[in-house]
Amino acid sequence: MFDPAIHADRRARLAAQLGDGIAIVATAPEVPRNRDTHYPYRHDSYFYWLSGFAEPEAVVVVIGGDAPETILFCRDRDETREIWDGFRYGPAAAQAHFGFDAAYSITELDARLPDLMGNRTRLAYAVGQDPAWDARVIGWLNAVRTKTRQGILAPGEILDVRHALDEMRLIKDAHELALMRRAAEISTGAHRAAMRATRPGGHEYEIEAELLSAFRRGGAEAPAYTSIVASGANACVLHYVFNNQPLKDGDLLLIDAAAEFGSYAADITRTFPVNGRFSPAQKDVYELVLAAQAAAIDAVRPGNHWNAPHDAAVRVLTQGMVDLKLLAGEVDGLIESKAYDRFYMHRTGHWLGLDVHDAGEYKLNGAWRPLQPGMTLTVEPGLYIRPADDIPEALWNIGIRIEDDVAVTESGCEVLTTPPKTVAEIEDWMQQ
Repeated sequence: MFDPAIHADRRARLAAQLGDGIAIVATAPEVPRNRDTHYPYRHDSYFYWLSGFAEPEAVVVVIGGDAPETILFCRDRDETREIWDGFRYGPAAAQAHFGFDAAYSITELDARLPDLMGNRTRLAYAVGQDPAWDARVIGWLNAVRTKTRQGILAPGEILDVRHALDEMRLIKDAHELALMRRAAEISTGAHRAAMRATRPGGHEYEIEAELLSAFRRGGAEAPAYTSIVASGANACVLHYVFNNQPLKDGDLLLIDAAAEFGSYAADITRTFPVNGRFSPAQKDVYELVLAAQAAAIDAVRPGNHWNAPHDAAVRVLTQGMVDLKLLAGEVDGLIESKAYDRFYMHRTGHWLGLDVHDAGEYKLNGAWRPLQPGMTLTVEPGLYIRPADDIPEALWNIGIRIEDDVAVTESGCEVLTTPPKTVAEIEDWMQQ
């Protein structure tokens, strides 16, 4: 799964963009959960993309110019701490294993950085991400400035390193796509297990437990995000995460949950009946959302712009809302006025990768960017119908979202996620 050459190539690509500059990318800090325990550790995605190194307290330095160099700062080996917390590479082993030109103890960072920054025209780091880190970088800059009389110049230009890294991370290579396919496969299996486990009289948290168990059984490190297991009216809350209500006969269950594998995320949503059979009203709304998703997926192809899938989904959904008597008027006018926003208030997708909402701009020079092979995104239209006097009662509290992960290919797209999706597939799977 780990290939040091892949990460070394990424560092070389960044160095080539720096000119004679220097980039500093730190990993995420450990975060206390309560008095003497921490949340499970998860590295910073930019740092990991460059390094493949998963330990906390680490920094990557990339130097451009005629003699490019990559340096890792990390924790020292410590027998006592390793007895308590587990293995550490230490600088020497990390340099060899991860393919850096040099590696030093993280305790040397403050002493070495001013020298490394000297006579570099530009400095790139995650500007504004962490005030304490900003202050530390400014301290190194000021230390370089004290050497002016020695003929040593401080960087005169400060850049946000995330701008360059976002563009590089946006196009997934074959290695990344393989990891994402595995994350999708594990997550697909979890959704299948959750559907099989759902029945009236259970609870949302029992289905969440099925998901988490399937993630780990499949080899995933963790959920890619907090699982949404929302039954009945809860499905109309977009980010519902309490997952503590009973599963009632006649209700729908919306599950938005997926695994992280090799640090790459999947992102899947399925909606299905708790009792295994859609009511006529539920089926009408579900098939509308499914048709909107099909239209959106069909729009995921090279040359189409980022917003094409959203536009396609909105048109199908808006016509369907008129047919269901949720809206009245001409479809074009309803789209122009965003009348559909009452029942469909989110976008149809987002970039996907190391982060669930992954790196990359959606517009370039004010226009939606064109889709290119290697981009990966979600396609997730939905409808959320809350009770109201002007809404047919049969549609009250129906919340439906259908989400899959899609990779842009040379000729169109590849759908990575495959849990049961049509009405017939879902009902058949749940009844088996």
